[in-house]
Amino acid sequence: MTTITRWDPFQEAMTLREAMNRLFEESYVPGAARNGNSFVPALDLSETPDAFHVELAVPGLKAENLNITVENGVLTIAGEMQQSEEKKERNYHRIERRYGRFSRSVTLPNTVRGDAIEANLENGVLFLSIPKAEEVKPRKITVNVS
Repeated sequence: MTTITRWDPFQEAMTLREAMNRLFEESYVPGAARNGNSFVPALDLSETPDAFHVELAVPGLKAENLNITVENGVLTIAGEMQQSEEKKERNYHRIERRYGRFSRSVTLPNTVRGDAIEANLENGVLFLSIPKAEEVKPRKITVNVS
């Protein structure tokens, strides 16, 4: 026997903000990548019952080159990848690593504690843990029988 599930078109629809964020994140500006002026590091966003977690791939970046801010519910991670000096005695045939400034922004729900964010940089990955406020954590309520 097969189960019939009702299709809900609104469940698959993106909000305008999500669509615009995706448009800007995936857009390509001709010449920017070739000049090394900008790049966008990969970002993963996940959630547990207690917190939101952000992982950002920034290989070779030092902690002092990162700037993490939370303002008006928007988490912004900015930084700059420094290019190592080209050796004059070498003839470079290809330079594929990206360098320059970057900035990634993520809109956070109002139910997070921005003052308690923890950040760790380990093996080229920036880990952020953004705790949820107590009132939004799932809570089991016991029913008393009288």
